[in-house]
Formats: sequence, C-alpha cells, structure tokens
Amino acid sequence: MTKAKELNHQELAPELPESQAPWWEDGKTIADGVQEPAFLAKGIMAFWRRIRGWLLQPLAQQDPLTCSEAMLALLAWERDITRFKGEPLDLFRKRVKFAFINAKDSGEVAGFKRIFERLGIGWCELHERQDGNPWDVITIEVADSALTQNQQLMETLIQHYGRTCRRYRFQVLYPAMGYLHTGRIDMGHQVFAATLNKPACKGYLRAGQIHFIQHVFGATLPRKES
Repeated sequence: MTKAKELNHQELAPELPESQAPWWEDGKTIADGVQEPAFLAKGIMAFWRRIRGWLLQPLAQQDPLTCSEAMLALLAWERDITRFKGEPLDLFRKRVKFAFINAKDSGEVAGFKRIFERLGIGWCELHERQDGNPWDVITIEVADSALTQNQQLMETLIQHYGRTCRRYRFQVLYPAMGYLHTGRIDMGHQVFAATLNKPACKGYLRAGQIHFIQHVFGATLPRKES
C-alpha cells in the first residue's frame, strides 16, 4: 500500500431510486408543460437526497482525506500525529491516513522505504553497519532535490518512526541522466568433426596446443556523492 486511496462514500452508498409517479399523475405526460404534482415530486426527492447526505456525513468524517479540519485534529491526536510548522494540509492528511501502516513498517529497512514512498518523498536507500562508521549510524541516501523539498518532513519521520538508540544521517546523491541504446552483435559458430578409419590407413597422433583468447570489457558510471 503506497498510494492514498480516497473512499468516495457517495459512490459506494446505494443510489436513491427515481420518482416513479403514474403517468396520469406525473404532471408531464397529459399536461401542457410541467405542472403539479411534478414540482411536489421534485421537492420530495430533493428532501431524500439531503437525508442521504446526512446519513453519509459520519462516514465521510472518519476518513482523514475528506473529513473537516476539526475532526482531522481529533484523528491525529488519536493516532499520535503532530503537525509540524508549515506542513501542508494535504500532507498532514496523508500522515494521519497512513499512521497505522507506517508504524507497522517502521521496524524494517523495506518498510522505511515504503513510508517515504507513501508520503511522496520518493526513492531512498538505507545503509546499516558500514565499515568505518559506528555501529549505531544509519545512512539514508536521498536525491538532492528530495532533501531540499522535504527536509522538515524527513526529520519528523525519523523522529517518529526511527529506531531506538540509532543515529541517522543523510547522504545526498546528485542523479546523473544516462541513455542506453540497443546494438547489434554478430557471431559465427562452426563445428568440425573428424574420425580415423583404422583399417584403411595408418596414422600417428601428436599432442598439440589449443589457443583460446577471451576479452572482457566492463564500464561503470561514476556518481558524485557528498
């Protein structure tokens, strides 16, 4: 589960049936223009549509993506989510929406990556117990643009979902765009077999040498880190 899926209660709830008055009472079939009781039927249907909206209102208030801001504050308090300074409302709604699944994923490396994806940060990579670094340091690799745009969000996520007795540090990567093109490889392969007919001729077998040459080429794309 990585993307926010909004529940549209208006579409999931049963639809109201259309008014089906008899043709001699619909105010349209045998009348010139629209007359009573067509207006009465229209008013009654509007009343029932309003009742339907009232019944769906509690369901809409339980979804953090659609509820009012007052209800959102209660849901955030219930799920231990605090809005940081300057946080956009839509991002705060997502953090409240995914509070349970984020807490479940916070204990593993793959889960921490899913948390970043759900909240729109994008790609990240975590490295633990690296050579030359203290054992409690976890390095988070992110793109330079992601850190610039979501620094406060990342710090909040680490503070909320980070592991106990661990130190986190960011390592910025500068993505380099590369292009791969298809090519053509030609190869010819031939197999020759020979047998010695002993009754027909006499021959001698001598030890020889088999020459084999192999070339392996490798290429890497360096990346700039800081």
